Amino acid sequence: MPRPAQSPARRSLPNQVRIIGGQWKRTKLDVPERPGLRPTPDRVRETLFNWLGQDLAGWRCVDAFAGSGALGLEAASRGAADVLLVEADGGLVDALRAVVKRLDAGNVRVQRGNALTVLASLPAGGTDLVFLDPPFEADLFDKALAAALPALAPNGFIYLEAPSLWQGEALARHGLEALRHLKAGAVHGHLLRRTA
Repeated sequence: MPRPAQSPARRSLPNQVRIIGGQWKRTKLDVPERPGLRPTPDRVRETLFNWLGQDLAGWRCVDAFAGSGALGLEAASRGAADVLLVEADGGLVDALRAVVKRLDAGNVRVQRGNALTVLASLPAGGTDLVFLDPPFEADLFDKALAAALPALAPNGFIYLEAPSLWQGEALARHGLEALRHLKAGAVHGHLLRRTA
């Protein structure tokens, strides 16, 4: 019996992504099917970590809309001292905790909660890198940037993934500038830092 045709959007979503570098290089991460869950593609993560440098030893990172955990786990694999994975979906939280246990990742914590609330509760200036990859349809980009800024260390970075290019006034109103930008398919990745 022939299988029903899948929609192009569904067919293009991977069931797994892999950690690109560091101690867990080539480790596969399952990607559960969830509405709005789009794991950052391997190629995009590889470019991002080329920008940041391969060794994140001592960095404190937050993956605010963790989903599959690919961004935060990539940072942890490359030596980040403390990585917080924040996710609202209980099933995804359970999956993240299982991965952390499997990897014996003592530098990774998983917290169930609203990303904006958790970001707002973080110690001021205590985070070196914040990953912001919210569900595109939720339009949380401005709110996420505003919530992340107080937690960001003076020389820290924000990685923003969005369906359109962020530049000029859209960043200036948050006191941010783009250091790097990439476009991969329908995704724009931005490496941001404070302007002052």
